[in-house]
Amino acid sequence: MSSKIPTLTVVGAGPGDIDLITLKAVKAIESANVILYDALVNKALLDYASKDAELIFVGKRRGCYAFQQEQINELIVAKAKEKGHVVRLKGGDPLIFGRGAEELDYVKPFGLKTFVVPGITSAIAVPAYQGIPLTKRGASESFWVITGTTKNHQLSTDVTLAAKSTATVVILMGMHKLNEIVNVFLKENKHDVPVAIIQSGTTKDEKVGIGTISTILQIVEDKQLGSPAIIVIGEVVKQRTVLSSICEDIALA
Repeated sequence: MSSKIPTLTVVGAGPGDIDLITLKAVKAIESANVILYDALVNKALLDYASKDAELIFVGKRRGCYAFQQEQINELIVAKAKEKGHVVRLKGGDPLIFGRGAEELDYVKPFGLKTFVVPGITSAIAVPAYQGIPLTKRGASESFWVITGTTKNHQLSTDVTLAAKSTATVVILMGMHKLNEIVNVFLKENKHDVPVAIIQSGTTKDEKVGIGTISTILQIVEDKQLGSPAIIVIGEVVKQRTVLSSICEDIALA
């Protein structure tokens, strides 16, 4: 694509491990004139950017926003018109609780060309790195992926619906609602259902806590687990397989 044409490419950066990014995403980063990146993006991915590219952090850290969403939307349009190709780099997959769709909707009336590069979502990759299958014959036939907090800062009502099922439940951005989540499952008499909490999954800082609905709060306290973390609830947690290190396997190949 011409670098002079106002363009937005919304790119998924994957769950954290820098190798879990697609070739198409790397090509988009390399061709960008401007990159707007979020807090959960591994900064090492910015090394793929041109030395002339403008890099702008627009994420949230410890509850503080570098930019509000409305400001990000306006910045995308302004930078695209000024410099050409803007890459909006988001953790995981940009269209799974990433506001990528909102940004695409916003820029359309301004005449920007728009593209999406899907990313590997943390909802699947993080459990996989811990050897947890989200589905397995005899244990789970489906899975839910739910945000821990809605636009109104409330726990999603889908958690209650999911707790009534036998499906695996994966909750993103839910650590500050963990007490509420546990209570929802306790009301369904799911005291002994296995739970895994994986903090900073697929990165060198990864921490894991394994327990049940009845014990997970104490485990979180004991292991001092916090955000960002993925919550996995369901019988598949019992099916966890201890994996060899991917890095070791590649080195030995």
